Amino acid sequence: MAISRSLAGEQGQNLEAMKAGMFLRKVKSRMWKRLRHYKLQEDCKTIAYKSSWAITSYSTFSISDVEAVREGHQSEALLNVADDFPADHCFTLVFRGRRGNLDLVADSAKEAQAWIQGIRVLMENMENMDESTKLDQWISDWFLKADLNKDGRINFKEAKKLLKMMNVDMNEEHACCLFMMADKSESGTLEDQEFVEFYKMLTERTEVLDLFQDYSSDGQSLSQCDLEEFLREEQLEGEGSYEHALQLIDCYEPSDTARKNHSMSVDGFLMYLTSPEGSIFNLERQGLFQDMSQPLAHYYISSSHNTYLMEDQLKGPSSVEAYIQALKRGCRCVEVDCWNGSNGEPVVYHGHTLTSKILLKDVIATIANYAFKASEYPLIVSIENHCSIEQQEVMARYFRDILGDMLLTNTVEGVSSELPSPEVRYSKSKQNLCKKLSDLMFCKSIHFHSFEHSRMSAKPNEMSSFSESKARKYSKEAGSDFVLHNTRQLTRVYPSGMRTDSSNYCPVDMWNMGCQIVALNFQTAGMEMDLNDGLFTQNGYSGYILKSEILRKKERLFDPENPEEREDYHPLLFSVKVISGQQLPKVKQKDWSIVDPLVRVEIYGVPLDQVKQETKYIDNNGFNPHWNETLQFKIHTPELALVRFVVEDYDKASRNDFIGQYTLPFTCIQPGYRHVHLLSKDGTSIHPSSIYVHIKITEL
Repeated sequence: MAISRSLAGEQGQNLEAMKAGMFLRKVKSRMWKRLRHYKLQEDCKTIAYKSSWAITSYSTFSISDVEAVREGHQSEALLNVADDFPADHCFTLVFRGRRGNLDLVADSAKEAQAWIQGIRVLMENMENMDESTKLDQWISDWFLKADLNKDGRINFKEAKKLLKMMNVDMNEEHACCLFMMADKSESGTLEDQEFVEFYKMLTERTEVLDLFQDYSSDGQSLSQCDLEEFLREEQLEGEGSYEHALQLIDCYEPSDTARKNHSMSVDGFLMYLTSPEGSIFNLERQGLFQDMSQPLAHYYISSSHNTYLMEDQLKGPSSVEAYIQALKRGCRCVEVDCWNGSNGEPVVYHGHTLTSKILLKDVIATIANYAFKASEYPLIVSIENHCSIEQQEVMARYFRDILGDMLLTNTVEGVSSELPSPEVRYSKSKQNLCKKLSDLMFCKSIHFHSFEHSRMSAKPNEMSSFSESKARKYSKEAGSDFVLHNTRQLTRVYPSGMRTDSSNYCPVDMWNMGCQIVALNFQTAGMEMDLNDGLFTQNGYSGYILKSEILRKKERLFDPENPEEREDYHPLLFSVKVISGQQLPKVKQKDWSIVDPLVRVEIYGVPLDQVKQETKYIDNNGFNPHWNETLQFKIHTPELALVRFVVEDYDKASRNDFIGQYTLPFTCIQPGYRHVHLLSKDGTSIHPSSIYVHIKITEL
């Protein structure tokens, strides 16, 4: 990894100190505190560590796996040892996905700062890489993996090992041929640029080259006019495509000469196609683009169930970290179950179970610190109150003193006739409350009698909660009434009490009814959370998505069970040509294991739209499999549909193994030649793994 010369002075000294290595104390609890030796590798992107007693065996993790560095006592483990170690000696590395945090203590504040600032500089450096630098970095990664004896070159034996690592099943004769073609010096080894050539031979994208030549006037490059034609004809861009073509050349073309001539090479074309602009997700919908001034009942709200739990519902740990992780993912409704604690301190846990307890004041402080880091829009704090009147008064004091004017209470003027919009922040509660606590609450939870009763007597700031089974029952028996109810009232849906393993239900059925607060167990990865993440990826990750007009209009009833009966029924034909895959990760980390990938496209939405289709599987090729299969779907209600791309490793003897997935709203799909950048099971990027598709959407 190339480090800029500008990283001189103190920043450079920090990196040198990290490279030299130092002993840091790893902390898991008050009783578990052990010395480990940590050092930054020469590539400046990998940190190695080992036990103080180990002689040679280092384990490693990548800087790219680190999401944030927190200073001081900002974890439960470090809070528990606060009396033993000063805050300025302590820091926490927060990893992406569901990997546990790493809590560390240095011998001095200076050493702690060297690691804190050093890692932050390296993280920033990685985040700011352009596409060309990312490619160089990717090639460098493979070279380091292939160079088993670390002599700065790879021999043929190492090259064969590399092919297995890259998920390529290639016969020895062909591998030897590629190796000899790249070995210009005829030394029997590959160095620097020779390895780059070897890599390019392996990664040559014939399907992209063919497309490039279809639009190239001279067969060598794309002029600005050539590229404009491609954008117009294939990517279906309208006005401004000529100017956009020049912008793409300036951004992605690696050759200075080509850029000056306003042309794009095949390398630049590939960089564009694999960039965010060439992805399947429409970037215009990634930012905040929706009207945020409508009543809250008109929005889907990203919501967590029993937010404090890290694992199951019966005996797993409760932690403020669970709140941090949910809030960082854009969650806008968190749950706090309050119970009487010792010494007059209310605690949060899953009552009448063996789940651990945490202090309410720590939960509120965490909410105050992280509530608006991922989204500036309202955070709903759902309080399930089981406390005595005395401890309710303590609760009220904590909410008032810690959250202060962040709370919207029932004293706000002008919100009696309907709920406020997401442009104000507010808090919500349920259960019988003491006066001091009730004065802080805005929304009131009420028992649901019937849709007619709610229509006649319910106030806008009164809401009802339904179990998943009860919500499904109402959706089947009174779909239109349920939709109408949700144009005015907030509805919360929560998982069945039988889901003690913290599994989830499919949220789409509830969204079809217009239910706003569809609470899921954020700690549990799977299809259900993929759908939730997919829906809330749009609109600036705000955690609020404006519902389709068909779910907001009171005068026009919509029944998800019968979408064809709506007045403006316009189905679409969704055609996906699955062309190829790139650098799919190995599922089983055995040398001989190569994946047999297949792609499945899943549609979620109204019942008529819920369908799945898949390609055939490709034998022994996870590096560059080619399917060239077209899958077609009739979409009855496009505005409610979500599309999930899943890649699996086919296994004829047992269940297929998951490789990666990507989920997005149908309305956010870009037509044309696009890359679908895959995510891991826990929702983190597995760059550069992707599938290459052609998308076509037509009216029926």
